[in-house]
Amino acid sequence: MIEAVGLTKRYGDRLAVDHLSFTIQPGQVTGFLGPNGAGKSTTMRMILGLDTPSEGHVTIDGKPFATMDNPMREVGALLDAKAIHGGRSAYNHLLCLAQTNNLPKRRVGEVLELVGLSEVARKRSKGFSLGMGQRLGIASALLGDPKILMFDEPVNGLDPEGILWIRNLMKTLAAEGRTVFVSSHLMSEMENTADHLLVIGRGRMIADSTVQEFIDQNSELAIRVRTPEATKLATLLATTGATTVPDGDTALLVTGLAMDQIGDLAFDNRIRIHELAPLQASLEEAFMELTKDSVEFHAAVPGIRPEPSLETTK
Repeated sequence: MIEAVGLTKRYGDRLAVDHLSFTIQPGQVTGFLGPNGAGKSTTMRMILGLDTPSEGHVTIDGKPFATMDNPMREVGALLDAKAIHGGRSAYNHLLCLAQTNNLPKRRVGEVLELVGLSEVARKRSKGFSLGMGQRLGIASALLGDPKILMFDEPVNGLDPEGILWIRNLMKTLAAEGRTVFVSSHLMSEMENTADHLLVIGRGRMIADSTVQEFIDQNSELAIRVRTPEATKLATLLATTGATTVPDGDTALLVTGLAMDQIGDLAFDNRIRIHELAPLQASLEEAFMELTKDSVEFHAAVPGIRPEPSLETTK
């Protein structure tokens, strides 16, 4: 279990992490989300003792990471897959880690097999693709067979097969009772992988909930209605205060009214319904809605010029 209390980090006048308090429980995958610059990497670095908090503290199973006697046996982390000596082979990189952390040599072969790098184990890592480097970083995190695992953007550079593999790996590790903490910008992956979410914006905690609770709280359920009498039904729905948006020639997207109420209204007015189905918002849609005021960098849309200044130049 990872527990943070009032965790804060300042860099001069900039407040990167602002009094975060949270608990990451074992037995589940906890997703860590936030826009660029929100403070995710800084938070993970403070958990591992790589950055010192300006205020507050964070413990792993009740103690700071720096006080652990055998850290790789307790915590495995992937924060930067590029932090590898390019002149070493994958095997020698892992062997060096094993020897300096009193880990059995056999674990090197086991984790290479697990991440699918056995065939290239003796090749120098400088020739690895981004995805292969990512797999080697994951192997390093797994080397000590730790009960707590932290991954920062673990699917970066992986192909579809690799993404499915890491998704299933994280779920398996959590099912074994381990603590799995993963930061990612891929909302679709978090929706398919995470059980719980921590969402931060501008260094502050803005959500701490299950994935489904997060979606429900930050999006509005829409009902898709397909009928040959879409115009007539839209007129009737408007009298109830519901909002309708056309979805093609014969369908409506309805908000503000429950599905059974829509069905009853159509039945009472002899309107045939060919489809009546709820449309669940995605995690990405809910995330964008919640964090729209926490985005630090806004890019312009290509082809659209910014509004001209009210001032004129002479």
